[in-house]
Amino acid sequence: MELKRIEHKLSVCKAADADSLDLTADFYFIGKTDEELSLVCKTEDVPHTALERDDGWRGFRVRGTLDFSLIGVLSKLTGILAENEISVFAVSTFNTDYILVKEENFERALTVLASEGYTIV
Repeated sequence: MELKRIEHKLSVCKAADADSLDLTADFYFIGKTDEELSLVCKTEDVPHTALERDDGWRGFRVRGTLDFSLIGVLSKLTGILAENEISVFAVSTFNTDYILVKEENFERALTVLASEGYTIV
């Protein structure tokens, strides 16, 4: 399985409202529940109205399109990282999974996953 590095620095935020989000940005995830509006975006794209933010994230994605019948893809990746004491923030899209780790753990996370047979591109 191939993992593709995301080259930009990322931030995880709690947004004040949807009107403050730049939906023209080329990379972001939005999660909305009855309790909060969360945003993952490039650090340079964090809205100035963010209520809270946590900078210093880097990420990678599972390359290709994952079929919904696949079982344990995210679990296996996060399990390997957990065994190596690397915490994660995971998000999924219709096609694939994204895993974010703190910047200081990024290269180590990729090295650990490569040693487990994953190809890093």
